[in-house]
Amino acid sequence: MKNERLTGVPVPVSRIVFGCAMEPMLKGQDVNELLDAMAALGITAFDTAENYGDSEISLGNWIRSRGNRDRIVIISKGCHPYNGRDRVTPEDLREDIEGSFERLGTDVIDLYFLHRDDPKVEPGAIVEVLNEYHRKGKVRRFGGSNWTHTRIAEANAYAKEHGLIPFTISSPNFGLCEQVNDPWGGGGGCVSIAGPKEAEARAWYIREKMPVFAFSSLGRGMLSGKLKSSHPEEAERVLDPFAIKGYFCEENLNRLAKAEALAAKKGCTVSQIALAWLFAQEVDTFAIVSSTNPERMRQNVRACEIELSGEEVRYLEA
Repeated sequence: MKNERLTGVPVPVSRIVFGCAMEPMLKGQDVNELLDAMAALGITAFDTAENYGDSEISLGNWIRSRGNRDRIVIISKGCHPYNGRDRVTPEDLREDIEGSFERLGTDVIDLYFLHRDDPKVEPGAIVEVLNEYHRKGKVRRFGGSNWTHTRIAEANAYAKEHGLIPFTISSPNFGLCEQVNDPWGGGGGCVSIAGPKEAEARAWYIREKMPVFAFSSLGRGMLSGKLKSSHPEEAERVLDPFAIKGYFCEENLNRLAKAEALAAKKGCTVSQIALAWLFAQEVDTFAIVSSTNPERMRQNVRACEIELSGEEVRYLEA
């Protein structure tokens, strides 16, 4: 349930990371009881971002009220585009990090991601700023969310040449569902390493031994169990527009049907099968998932205990 290579982070990280981009937290509501339930399940890492409404405030309020900062891994992100302007600049990065410190009520962020990329800019200046915060002990590890592996390699080549700390974590989309369209766009777009066409990217992560914190690992609800493969006409009712745009397609409905069949055979849920598939991959992956229902999150955590055979993995992928 933990990754020994996450050096510099003082708390073991569960394979299941709680995603804080959820309505109550986006609105800055009191979610202390919900987050207590997540911690009771053994979840130690919480993923938020500068542009997730008031999510950082809700998370920070919980941490301060419980006095558990030393037992929690805070993940946050910055440099998201606004009003059509890409914001992958040193100035925007500093503004976003400092704002996150204030909202979270902490002076240390354990894992920090650049939320989007701007492929037009050289990454060197950004690497310099991230190293500045790392040297001060204010950011423990950093990487790119929605950065391609080639762009991360470019940033890390700069770091090596200048004797700096490189990107050591990444947060693309990854799951049994393929991302067939960009759900949100912005900057360099929403990067996925799922599906046959991204085999080279996955091979790179395996070679580099770089942990991946996967967003939309359940296809933003496609593989949560609320949509049945036998009733695709229900998609617009049970999935949000981003899920429809990014993940709803015939190929993913076929994968859903296979996950349903295997879940019935093994006596577990569709989401457990999808997460078990993810954790069976060679890529060292953590899954960012969320729910306001503690029982569903308990099921997600228990997916870590389900082992799939090589034959079952290939069955789901075919």
